[in-house]
Amino acid sequence: MPELPEVEAARSAVADHCIGKKIVRAIIANDPKVIDGVSPSDFEASILNKTIVAAHRKGKNMWIQLDSPPFPTFQFGMTGAIYIKGVAVTKYKRSAVKDTDEWPSKFSKFFIELNDGLELSFTDKRRFARVRLLDDPPSAPPISELGPDALLEPMTEDEFFTALRKKKIAIKSLFLDQSFISGIGNWVADEVLYQARIHPLEIASSLSREDCARLLKCIKEVLEKAVAVGADSSQYPSNWIFHSRENKPGKAFVDGKKVDFINVGGRTTAYVPELQKLSGTQATKAPAKPRKQASKKNKDDEEDGSDDDGDAGKSDSEEEERGNVESKRKNSKGGGKNPPRRQKTTTIAEEGDSDDDDDKKMATAKRKSRGMGGNKNANKSKKSGSMAKKARTEAKPKENNDSDAGDDSDDYNGDQKSTRKAKGTKPQPKKRTSKKVK
Repeated sequence: MPELPEVEAARSAVADHCIGKKIVRAIIANDPKVIDGVSPSDFEASILNKTIVAAHRKGKNMWIQLDSPPFPTFQFGMTGAIYIKGVAVTKYKRSAVKDTDEWPSKFSKFFIELNDGLELSFTDKRRFARVRLLDDPPSAPPISELGPDALLEPMTEDEFFTALRKKKIAIKSLFLDQSFISGIGNWVADEVLYQARIHPLEIASSLSREDCARLLKCIKEVLEKAVAVGADSSQYPSNWIFHSRENKPGKAFVDGKKVDFINVGGRTTAYVPELQKLSGTQATKAPAKPRKQASKKNKDDEEDGSDDDGDAGKSDSEEEERGNVESKRKNSKGGGKNPPRRQKTTTIAEEGDSDDDDDKKMATAKRKSRGMGGNKNANKSKKSGSMAKKARTEAKPKENNDSDAGDDSDDYNGDQKSTRKAKGTKPQPKKRTSKKVK
């Protein structure tokens, strides 16, 4: 997700291509989750016919200064990005908007056209970014709540050492705290700690003055290099751990050394155990259990969901996962509108109730499962003595039925033939002198 280098690349593109130009058209999305605290119509009216005079950044936030306030302010969140049609802003997402691309994107939240025809759009696919209209962005939240910018406002060695002495938390977690130092995100923190050879779980207050000096030096070097290449990761040095972050555990290496993945502050963290070791009493403690790396999408969701910008909330993947868990629970309880008959039979059998009703239900279910429950003419389906007995029993009511008197019907003959066939005997003369004949 966008960190200081990506946001700085966007700021630089706006400064290079938009300063001195007037906004002649504006389209603000009707999305109150992203467009914070102002209606689209009011937002558009506030910036129309204004001239862009500067572009500023602090941490992972950017704002466009116009010739008069208020100013559009952008908190990039997970997937926020600035695009200028025909201009390569950053290769973090894509190089530039092509003629064949949808424009403006359906994910556009802020769109402006300038008086020379140049068009700019701020997009956010995941809707965790925030676009605000502020009179003085540096003095209003969230920018006013940020710590010093990691690139523009570096601490001195003494300031950094003194600040760390008060922090009894893991150094990686401290770097992700934007109120302590702004602009450092997940991948930058991992890179800085790797280059400085410091374990991500090292307690900040335990670091020596030499450690602090090395960290400050690495923060400066990593950020300056990433910014110098416009956040184009393909141009990052080959000895950076950045290039191993997407590899699976056991297959991730940097300079021939194994890269492991642990969870620090709720974030997936890449480090090299051989080079980044816990010191002092911390070394005797069991390290955090390595976690299995999920798919790229899930991994991004997890990392983005704990964004330090604060407004991210839960990701779609978490919601989906929660939905899947609920579904599994329902299925495990036998949920469903039409459960199979076999499941119903099994349930009855497992209950083992001794009541007569339950016994009858069990017997009925078993007969149905064998395909016998719906057969009304059992004497025609089985060749056994028991079936013949049933056939004789069924014939008796016919003898007492006055409506059938004197009728030597086909049913009677059929019954006699079925009985003879089942028992293998000749017809009994006694049946011929029944009441029916009389």
